[in-house]
Amino acid sequence: MIRQDVARYIERRDGGIACDPDNIYLSTGASDAIVTMLKLMVSGEGASRTGVMISIPQYPLYSAALAELGAVQINYYLDEDNCWSLDINELRRALQEAKKHCRPRALCIINPGNPTGQVQSRQCIEEVIRFAADENLFLMSDEVYQDNVYADGCKFHSFKKVLFEMGPQYSSKVELASFHSTSKCYMGECGFRGGYMEVVNLDPEVKVQLTKLVSVRLCPPVPGQALLDVVVNPPQPDEPSYDTFIKERSDTLAALAEKASMTQDILNQVPGIKCNPVQGAMYTFPRIHLPPKAILKAKENGQSPDMFYCMKLLEETGICLVPGSGFGQRDGTYHFRMTILPLKDKLKVVLAKIKDFHQIFTEQYS
Repeated sequence: MIRQDVARYIERRDGGIACDPDNIYLSTGASDAIVTMLKLMVSGEGASRTGVMISIPQYPLYSAALAELGAVQINYYLDEDNCWSLDINELRRALQEAKKHCRPRALCIINPGNPTGQVQSRQCIEEVIRFAADENLFLMSDEVYQDNVYADGCKFHSFKKVLFEMGPQYSSKVELASFHSTSKCYMGECGFRGGYMEVVNLDPEVKVQLTKLVSVRLCPPVPGQALLDVVVNPPQPDEPSYDTFIKERSDTLAALAEKASMTQDILNQVPGIKCNPVQGAMYTFPRIHLPPKAILKAKENGQSPDMFYCMKLLEETGICLVPGSGFGQRDGTYHFRMTILPLKDKLKVVLAKIKDFHQIFTEQYS
């Protein structure tokens, strides 16, 4: 029943494009489904070992899972100077380099992005699909923030919808797995561990093996499944709780949009911090300029410079940020990730403390 409701939800989201409930796999959050798909694909040894393309910066689930499975991590860098957009030429560069030492099989996309907060344009998604078709890559589309889009001119486009609107040349060929979760968006129910995966164009024999792999782990928690059903089957206009639901949903997303704008505005007022627009998701990933003495001190301590910065911030203010080195970044650049989730008044205090700390830190190590 829940898989049927998920299928109907996807059909509504994608403007009527058909969804087969037998292509839906319920999971213990999106992470569980992502790891399952990676496990299914990894094989070979040496130069034939499976390679998986992941964005840098990336959500550490991907690098950790690939390390655990012994797969080859293929890094492609998002374009920080263009709001963390995805450049198709960078995909080509990364792929050609990787072919020298592994067998690339899959391309992972996080849209909207974590930790970078970008929302990919439809044109970009079409280019990625063409690239995957040309290179025979399995597409993995992490879409857990699909309701979290804030910036003017930005819109969420599911990979499946774009794929089928590009016509049979692609919709009958490109293999795709897309992921969603109850943990993000306006719900934020992380602890229930509810999620799903939809697979498209999976080879029938491979699908049998996927079903075996999932079945061995039994089923996701029943409360998580029930919560997922509530998410994909929300109150309808003729039902008594509809107005309350719409108001709560709208208020939650509007508050996140306001805090996204406030965060980038305040951080960009600080000399030495550059913050791209938070177009979607729940985070910002600003670039920080660190004085040479701070970089040297970090190396003396055996820490990455942004870890040194974040630890000093934690010790002196009690604010915990995640250093950019935990997500990956271009050499010589430093970042931190922070969430926009705190209540507005508390977030203002946090941002003010970060602003003051950065100025003092910079003076101390200049």
